Amino acid sequence: MSGRNDGNDRTETLRSQRTPYVLATVVRAERPTSAKTGDRALVLPDGTMEGFVGGECAESAVRDQALRLLASGESTLLRITPGADSSPLDGMVTVSNPCLSGGTLDVFLETVIPPALVTVYGDGPVARALVDVGRAAGFDARPAGTAEPPRPDAAAVVVATHGRDEEALLTAALRAGVPYVGLIAGRKRGAAVTASLEGGDRVRTPAGLDIGARTAPEIALSVLAEILARRPAREHAPEPAPAPASREADRPEGGGHCCG
Repeated sequence: MSGRNDGNDRTETLRSQRTPYVLATVVRAERPTSAKTGDRALVLPDGTMEGFVGGECAESAVRDQALRLLASGESTLLRITPGADSSPLDGMVTVSNPCLSGGTLDVFLETVIPPALVTVYGDGPVARALVDVGRAAGFDARPAGTAEPPRPDAAAVVVATHGRDEEALLTAALRAGVPYVGLIAGRKRGAAVTASLEGGDRVRTPAGLDIGARTAPEIALSVLAEILARRPAREHAPEPAPAPASREADRPEGGGHCCG
């Protein structure tokens, strides 16, 4: 990704691969800096950076903060400055980095987390409603054939096949450790299906919150509400640690650039 390129192709690829990332965009550059307003970089979960938002000093600060944001799912405005900032703005994280010889960078860090993946097995009215309502509610709801194993990053698997391959699909979801596994079935039949399964007590059946649902869209809504209610809370990222004093070798000589 070029530092001065919008990187649309790369971000679309990451989205299609369901890879979370942080898009760092320089929104203000105070001289002397090597970065310019509009420079961009992507930060991936393994710490890889693609693009340019300045030299080593700025890159390190952006990476550290981006990895914290990937844990919290939040976005923020980051100010990288060589000295203490006595008047930080609301919503801004300020990093005092003593390795900078001058100049200040403001970098907007936008965190992009893939929506929760809900895999739906079946092709009946409830299964179709689960996909339609799920997408409208912001889930990545996808229909799947009975031969397709659950994806390892699935947040939920709902089996609505009306008796077809139910045990095999539920077993595969349980073994994959999918957080929510639901079966669309009546209470009596659902209990019979799950009784023979290892870990069958983890299967939600009848799937969905008891809201008196009758129609297929209402049932879908009740299931999606239960998925939301049972999802684990995202852990808050720790506060950024103070930037360590850099070694003399890291300091630019003379009036060198802030970020490279």
